[in-house]
Amino acid sequence: MTVEHITDAYQTLRRSRARTVLTALGIAIGVASVTCILAISDGARGMISNQVNTYDGKLMIVRPGAQTRDLNAYLNPAGQQLFGTSSLTEADIEAAKSIDGIDAVVPLMILNATAKTSRAEVANNVVLSTTPAFIKTADIKMNAGQFLGEETDDSAVVIGSELSTKLFNTDRSVGQMFTMYGQQFTVIGVVKTGANPVNYNTVDYGNAIFVSYNQGKLLHKGSTQIQQINVLAKDKNNISSIKDQLKEKILKQHLGEANFTILNGADIGRPTGELFSALTAVMAAIAAISLVVGGVGIMNIMLVGVAERTREIGIRKAVGASQRTIIGQFLVESLMISLLGGTCGYLVGCLLAVIISSQMSFGPTMTWSTAIAALLMAVGSGVIFGTYPALKAARKNTIESLRQYH
Repeated sequence: MTVEHITDAYQTLRRSRARTVLTALGIAIGVASVTCILAISDGARGMISNQVNTYDGKLMIVRPGAQTRDLNAYLNPAGQQLFGTSSLTEADIEAAKSIDGIDAVVPLMILNATAKTSRAEVANNVVLSTTPAFIKTADIKMNAGQFLGEETDDSAVVIGSELSTKLFNTDRSVGQMFTMYGQQFTVIGVVKTGANPVNYNTVDYGNAIFVSYNQGKLLHKGSTQIQQINVLAKDKNNISSIKDQLKEKILKQHLGEANFTILNGADIGRPTGELFSALTAVMAAIAAISLVVGGVGIMNIMLVGVAERTREIGIRKAVGASQRTIIGQFLVESLMISLLGGTCGYLVGCLLAVIISSQMSFGPTMTWSTAIAALLMAVGSGVIFGTYPALKAARKNTIESLRQYH
């Protein structure tokens, strides 16, 4: 019976190709939108995970404030501290350095500044104050020059290639000078384009200004405002012990107040991942509205089909077709339309994700879960919006249906 339903549905839909394609288009647009969003979001989350995995479990980060599931805290864990006092201090840095088995302890202070040259002015730049060891805990490559070193002067800075282009109209601006906070700074290095703008340090390297830790304190009027401390262990086998020691030492510095969070391994990327998940859910819900519109289109066309085929329905019932058979026939037609739209939508969504991601620093991730989600959306739309027309067809009176000639 199922094969017969499929054959009949195919012949029916084939007779009205244009109507079938236009109806499936609504489902295709909805599925394509959701597929594209999911693929790009999975790609962004995968990028964060890959960054963390490059350190083979040896990386830990310390952030001010207790761990929270409030999504507002995930928008910019470092940048949020610009509006409040950080609980992390220089004593915490020294405490971390005193632990055996530590390869690098890297403080991060985030400021905001306007960079000026004789030809350009760029406002709202992130100024990252850190130490030379930052390059050990960040996946960045130099386009020109060098990164901050122990021997470099406090007036020396490293800038992102995008900012370099905005200020100097070149991505190789080593030796150029600009003004910030009323002081003159010399560019000694340019971070290569392609350094991930989405990362666990929550800094867009391409548009950032890197200054020494001492210079950061001077720009902050001699005080410290540490938004994050990156701690890199020498051996991942000792990470659990080092994390416990780090927590104990910082807790002691904070007089027993657990007003900080230590993350390592997959936990480092989890806040950003949860933010992406929340944003993805919102965007997917908005995109899914087009699925509802497409579903309404299916219902409308199926109701039209029921009206046009009233006599055919009467004949089928007269020769013994049950209500279940009639329902199955129309549901299969609805499912075929939605699956056609879903399949095309999934393929188009994947293509859109590739095109959009080509303008970003990460690629889309096509997973089985995305494909299954697309299939379920298509099937769900077909069943939900095809049920009422199918029931209406099955409940038609046989005698009244046979009287219909058109």
